[in-house]
Amino acid sequence: MVLSTALICLATFAVFFLTPNGETDDPVRTVEYDVASATAARAAPYPLVVPVGLPEDWRATSVRYEPQGQHGATWRLGFLDPREDYVALAQADGEPEAFVPSVTQEAEDTGATERIAGRDWARWEGPKYDALVLTEPGVTTVVMGTAPLEQLVRLAESLEVRETAQPHQ
Repeated sequence: MVLSTALICLATFAVFFLTPNGETDDPVRTVEYDVASATAARAAPYPLVVPVGLPEDWRATSVRYEPQGQHGATWRLGFLDPREDYVALAQADGEPEAFVPSVTQEAEDTGATERIAGRDWARWEGPKYDALVLTEPGVTTVVMGTAPLEQLVRLAESLEVRETAQPHQ
């Protein structure tokens, strides 16, 4: 009787500890943004940008397009960089004076700029996010996050206009 109880307990523990429970070492869910960016590029009233050529260890974690958001048509794409820092892209055609502080969690313009791909991006710093801001006619592009400036620059350097039509193959 004692032996059979011990065997049942041993079998129960084995099943419990050897059965996968769905947890992984990395709880962050990644997302695919190719289809969402193509759809958003067709709808956006401005040239929608996406990163091109980022290494695979940059993981997209969020994607969203709002055609009529609080700040106009708004495109957002979030990443975790290789060090697990947050880096994001946001674009909108609304007023930059309201949009930039909103998406950067109240960061402020430092007056400094970064020259990236021939354009001057304003540097913003804040208690939560730092940012690079490019204001152009009809669209404001913000690259922000908790990552160091070098990573924000890296994302900004990778941005290219998302073409709406795919080439024939």
